[in-house]
Amino acid sequence: MLKKTHVLLTLALLLIFSLAGNVLPGQHQAAAKEKHNKTLVMGTSADYAPYEYIDTVKGNKIIGFDVDVARHIADKLGYNLVIKDMDFNGLVPALDAKRVDFVMAGMTPNAERKQKVDFSDTYYKAKQLIVTNDPKIKKIEDLKGKAIGVQLGSIQEKEAKKIADKVDNVSIEKRNKVPDLVQEIMSKRFNAAVIEDGVAIEYLNKNPDLSSFVIPGSASAGSAVALQKGSGLTEKFNKEIAAMKKNGELDQYAKKWFEPKTEKKAEKKSIVDFSTIMPSIPYILKGILTTLKFVVVSILLGFVLGTILALFKISKVNVLRWGADAYTSIFRGTPLILQLLIIYNATPQLTGYKIEPFLAGVLTFGLNSAAYVSEIIRAGINGVDKGQREASMALGVSYGSMMRQIILPQALKNILPALMNEFITLTKESAIIAVIGTTDIMRRAQIVGADTYRYFEPLITAGIIYYLMVMALTVLGRMLERRMSRGD
Repeated sequence: MLKKTHVLLTLALLLIFSLAGNVLPGQHQAAAKEKHNKTLVMGTSADYAPYEYIDTVKGNKIIGFDVDVARHIADKLGYNLVIKDMDFNGLVPALDAKRVDFVMAGMTPNAERKQKVDFSDTYYKAKQLIVTNDPKIKKIEDLKGKAIGVQLGSIQEKEAKKIADKVDNVSIEKRNKVPDLVQEIMSKRFNAAVIEDGVAIEYLNKNPDLSSFVIPGSASAGSAVALQKGSGLTEKFNKEIAAMKKNGELDQYAKKWFEPKTEKKAEKKSIVDFSTIMPSIPYILKGILTTLKFVVVSILLGFVLGTILALFKISKVNVLRWGADAYTSIFRGTPLILQLLIIYNATPQLTGYKIEPFLAGVLTFGLNSAAYVSEIIRAGINGVDKGQREASMALGVSYGSMMRQIILPQALKNILPALMNEFITLTKESAIIAVIGTTDIMRRAQIVGADTYRYFEPLITAGIIYYLMVMALTVLGRMLERRMSRGD
């Protein structure tokens, strides 16, 4: 029976890995038609409307000013375009690690970034605004004693520091995404935020409580394409950008995306209104498949490796015991998100291998789970009556056969509730993979929040989905317990 179980687990693992290959998290789209034989990968942060954002009503497609310009240039250069979505502060590291060929995300060249990457000529210039929902804030001096939000790693950080140098008691808060800044303003955690005018216009149109003014003396921020150091594409991009400026195509794209809307601002809506996100619910639900694949593969990896570690821990070979204990100590003693970022960001630096977000997440959660599972299984093995081992040895049963056919089955029966609890915890914690761009349930809920400018409804929707998944695992665990108890 145990051998059959091993075979089924192996087949399931192979099947899931093959299915996982169909999901490339963070890689939202290729060109609509494979027009060319070559491909360029563009990195962006799709939370920066109208530069780049996801239209969650229509599906998984990233649209915006930068996307139109990038697609135009790629087509002219003879490439299909593939877009990878990630946090803004991870774009330059991704380019440096050669995960992407170029970055377009309304990014402004500065001295710090130029140390890591090359920049094209500027293709669009914008102004910096103070966005607030406080009617008393109408000029820079009104920010005295206030909290200002900026996007982490953005040019707006410098503008906020200039304000802090001029105005007393200004505190600067940083967040990963522009929608986070707006949400913090609406939640009254921030008094204002520094946001580029082309981006701010979307929030001002859709949020009647928001107002803005231009920061006096702020330099026009120029957006440019970031490319790998020494890339042969830099001059080619510059040539196409110059051509688009000359023939007016850049102006056409800018007019399409940045021209103010003529319709009136949206009326104030009720505090909670799920009808706002109803068209985007299918988009969130599509994240279930990605989450399930991730969780199942991680559980299997954690269980198999955890079992091996548990056997090492009860081994009489000191090296095996010490190694297993050290492994457990490291993975239990460091934050899970730190392990995820090390595997995702450090792997390309150390090995040159461009690890995908899905694989990075599976390895992180599988390796981390193995540390906890090994302790659970070790406790289960030690909980089996010692007489079982003595009787096996007296009958001449080998150690391997004894563990596979006698000890482990009894141990697993006793520790099943603890194992199910570990798997349930892993299912909930899987939401962490959203930070590396994997379009799971949590990431999609955040994207819908950014698209609709409402966060309570999509996050509650994600919470309900996770709850139902956990309840399903709980029921499955009880069914297994009853099945394994039939022989009692």
